[in-house]
Amino acid sequence: MLLNTLSSTDTNPFRSFWWAGYECTDQLNCFGNRVDLLRKTGHLQLLREDYERLDAFRIRTVREGIQWSRVEKTAYQYDWSVVEQMLTEGHRQGIQQIWDLCHFGYPDDLTPLHPMFARRFAALCRAFVRFYRDRYPDEPLIVTPINEVSFMSWLGGDARGTSPYCTRQGWEVKLGLMRGYIEGVAAMREIDPTVRILTTEPLVQMVPPLNATRQQIINAAVADENQFQSVDILAGQIAPELGGSPDYLDMLGFNYYYNNQWIEGTGTFLGWNDRIPDPRWLPLRRLLMKAYRRYKRPIVLTETSHPGIDRPVWIDMIGRECGAVIQEGVPLWGVCIYPIIDRPDWDHLDHWHQSGLWDADLSTSPPGRVLYTPYAKTLLQTQSKLKDLIPETAHLLNL
Repeated sequence: MLLNTLSSTDTNPFRSFWWAGYECTDQLNCFGNRVDLLRKTGHLQLLREDYERLDAFRIRTVREGIQWSRVEKTAYQYDWSVVEQMLTEGHRQGIQQIWDLCHFGYPDDLTPLHPMFARRFAALCRAFVRFYRDRYPDEPLIVTPINEVSFMSWLGGDARGTSPYCTRQGWEVKLGLMRGYIEGVAAMREIDPTVRILTTEPLVQMVPPLNATRQQIINAAVADENQFQSVDILAGQIAPELGGSPDYLDMLGFNYYYNNQWIEGTGTFLGWNDRIPDPRWLPLRRLLMKAYRRYKRPIVLTETSHPGIDRPVWIDMIGRECGAVIQEGVPLWGVCIYPIIDRPDWDHLDHWHQSGLWDADLSTSPPGRVLYTPYAKTLLQTQSKLKDLIPETAHLLNL
């Protein structure tokens, strides 16, 4: 069993072990169109009902996003009215909200390659903390400055899937995002040193083809190691000129989906539930423990879900893997079902993924909620099994 290296002050700040994540992307999609999934999914319109539905699953912690492109339509001028509406409802129902300041999307006049990107983002971070503390001076505040830097830098810097629509610029986009990230954390902590930082990065495994050449083996190993670049930059281990520091590593979130393990250079995914598993596929517990051993910080599974009929099988697997990690003494502090409400595709908004605990009833506007019963039953069973597995910590985890 791993030795717990956390100090006595490192206590779990979350109100529940199981979380709900609400899709909030406001990015420009591959066609250059601005999407708004906070409204497209109906979450903003049905906020009260969405939070009330969580009671049946004892979920008291949620991930939300401020939508930077809507908050700052004019440089350094902020409209917090929608965020305040969401905060008010969350506090009324006793829901703990973790805030993404930049999920996927920037104001129209900014990209990560813009020379003012970091300054503008730091100013946003500073303004958000002031806004929050003016209303709730004593509550714990948990913030994700920028969600999935690794993915955003690839999508916008290499795949031309979002702003700035580049190829072969992934590293430059990553540096731009991390410069803003680091300056944002510094700005928030100048105002409030108690702000907790939750990173959220993809947790992946990239492997070489079978019968690989030496170069293919090297390429896969390098690509797999690079998944940690963003967190290493935050810690000051890479690109120290950006000002990263080990002090900026707080709680480390990892996002994991069915297609997070693949054969490098081929676009072929490793099956997660094959009758005969691919020998290169690794159980989630090994990936989580690898990440924990690398940084020795508390970890959270900040996004996980599966589309379609395999949702129940997926969440059962997630419960088993997380239980195994906790049994090994790893401080795994939460699991976020993301999305909790079904979401459409960014680029083709008429295609819905059927990946939520609730499907969308598209016959109404905003879309109604239809509980996917097999998923719900398995989630409740998974919660119960995990609680029984670790009864000595269940009261701390609010299972």
